Amino acid sequence: MTQCKYESQRVAYPYFLIAILLFAGQILFGLIIGAQYVWPDFLFPAIPFNIARMIHINLLVVWIIFGFMGSAYYLLPEEVEGEIYSTKLALIDCYLFLVGGIIAIAGYLFRWHDGREFLEQPTIIKIAIVIVVLLFIFNMIMTMVKGRKRTSISIVLLGGFLGLAVFYLFAFYKPANLTEDKFYWWWVVHLWVEGVWELIMASLLSFLIIKLTGIDREVAEKWLYIIIGLTLFTGIVGTGHHYYWIGTPAFWKTWGAWFSASEPLPFLAMVAFAFKMVRKRTREHPNRAAVLWTVGSAVMAFLGAGVWGFMHTLPKINYYTHGTQITASHGHLAFFGAYAMIVLAMISYAVPNIRKSGGFANQKAEILAFWTMVISMIFIAITLTGAGIAQAYLQRVVGLSYMETQGQIAIFYIVRLFFGLTFAAGLIIYIYDFFSSSKTA
Repeated sequence: MTQCKYESQRVAYPYFLIAILLFAGQILFGLIIGAQYVWPDFLFPAIPFNIARMIHINLLVVWIIFGFMGSAYYLLPEEVEGEIYSTKLALIDCYLFLVGGIIAIAGYLFRWHDGREFLEQPTIIKIAIVIVVLLFIFNMIMTMVKGRKRTSISIVLLGGFLGLAVFYLFAFYKPANLTEDKFYWWWVVHLWVEGVWELIMASLLSFLIIKLTGIDREVAEKWLYIIIGLTLFTGIVGTGHHYYWIGTPAFWKTWGAWFSASEPLPFLAMVAFAFKMVRKRTREHPNRAAVLWTVGSAVMAFLGAGVWGFMHTLPKINYYTHGTQITASHGHLAFFGAYAMIVLAMISYAVPNIRKSGGFANQKAEILAFWTMVISMIFIAITLTGAGIAQAYLQRVVGLSYMETQGQIAIFYIVRLFFGLTFAAGLIIYIYDFFSSSKTA
């Protein structure tokens, strides 16, 4: 029977449970947005488009962070060979974060928000988020100090969370000058998702690869160093691709272009790492779904963050494409591949162990959910790419107005909504499988 090696690993379960439920909420509001592209007055004025989009994106960030935290609490005991420093603190932190998140999301419905895109949380909620993350990092550091050893995976993971905390502090800085505001705004938005979050993802990927394939830890850690080196080298200066058109000096077009064009490299390294280790595996792990999510995350991250990101990152292309649906296509595919899928991979691996089920004979439902969501997301990205290309041409070459252009590309939004519904169907299957009695002890 497969089970947790350390009793405190079970504290990860409420984090995973909340993450899955918030994921469902995110997709619900995504469907509302998709419907509003087709029927603009849908649910207006109760839930206007800007509020639905705000909630959709904030739920994404919150559930991914819940997933990261749960993954860290599951991973750390095995990496440091010791129990979590304080499971009570971990649970208190979990519920504080949940309450703060619910208050923030509910507040958006009543127009209680900062108004700064992606960082709409009111100041009091921002302070609460900082407290939650600092408590988590304290618990994480004390667990590592208390443990028998420290590994590259645990150190890189801690570095990712420290970066998450540090760069979020720029959310409090709101200069009056719009160019300066946007300059530092990207220090949160870009350096999270194209910097420190990649460190967290690489750590989780390495942990899963070791557990699922049985390959030597030393080999995995060498790959981890390569991945984080490429991430930091390309991601930090790659922030410049957001500085093309906001009033910053012209040199950012050169620096942003070169380093941003290199940003697919860490994701390509993840793909090479995942496939090479699976080919050289020393055992066939019975949890086929976890293997699928793990390898699939590396591939989809490369497609979404790497290929789709590169397509519109060079200045002469971005001049026409920035702010179009091409950006949305890249965002959907990259976030799902890089972060949603690695969290789902950790959940798929950890939850059966937490529940002491050990039964992997029937994983048809989860594998069906995997393929349904992945294929749906690929078609969502393709549809939005088509809409973005048409939008860039009609609006920025032909010269049609924004609303005239939207009327011309409405067919893309109808198709996108269809695949949004199929994605939701895949998630429903996943949730059903997650709560299935066959997975309980």
